[in-house]
Amino acid sequence: MEKTFSQWKKQCLGKLDLSKKSSVDEGIEHVVSLLNCCEEFFTTSSCSGRIILIDGVPEGSGVQKQNCVWLFVSHQKCKPEELMSGLARSSADAVLKFEPFVLHVQCRQLKDAQLVHSVAVNSGFRNSGLTVGKTGKILTAVRSTHGLEVPLSRNGVLLVDHEYISFLAKIANEKMEENVRRIQRFYQNLQSALSRDQLTKGTETSQEPRNHPHRLNKETEEEKQKEERNKRTDYKQEKKRQQQLSQTDGCHGTGSCSVLDLEDCFDLFT
Repeated sequence: MEKTFSQWKKQCLGKLDLSKKSSVDEGIEHVVSLLNCCEEFFTTSSCSGRIILIDGVPEGSGVQKQNCVWLFVSHQKCKPEELMSGLARSSADAVLKFEPFVLHVQCRQLKDAQLVHSVAVNSGFRNSGLTVGKTGKILTAVRSTHGLEVPLSRNGVLLVDHEYISFLAKIANEKMEENVRRIQRFYQNLQSALSRDQLTKGTETSQEPRNHPHRLNKETEEEKQKEERNKRTDYKQEKKRQQQLSQTDGCHGTGSCSVLDLEDCFDLFT
């Protein structure tokens, strides 16, 4: 599984970007880069969020979405004049849409997918989810529900006035602002979650115990005190034995029979 995931990642990141823009949107480059730099993840598709005006055909006609004409598209906020200019080129059924940020991430293990999913939900992307495919691929989708879709023309005929277009532009721009805030929250929360995850892994893999310096000093001092107590006990036993000998056999030689009191010596050094 480890080898397979690495192969999938290498293959996916090495492919050409088949999106209309052919590159990652500028507003989410930092998010995509953060995930792709981790061994546990790689992104398969993304969009930072966009306001689009498309000219298509009525639903149910059987014509595919790729046959629609893009009258206007922006990953930033829009102006009413830009929408009016696009509508002037409509010859079918024009629809204004706001599509929020979406990100698809393939994960090495289920716990990795659960981490991304949890971060997404806590960042405001309530519609996010994760799936496990038959081939073992574990995917997390980061997505939101604050979209917008409004029909504006029918067979090239505008159905609303300029004032309503201005109102829709305001609503779409507010949704774009909220979209940017959620992306930033997701990025910050993801950074924090990945840092905690790496810290936990580092703690689990550490095999060598580390002793606190204060604890070492305390243990050393206790050993010294124990050694001194042992010396005092040995001395007292030896002194008692010498006293017993002097009472029975007497002293030999010219020196004093008194034994030097080691306790007095200890007092000098302390």
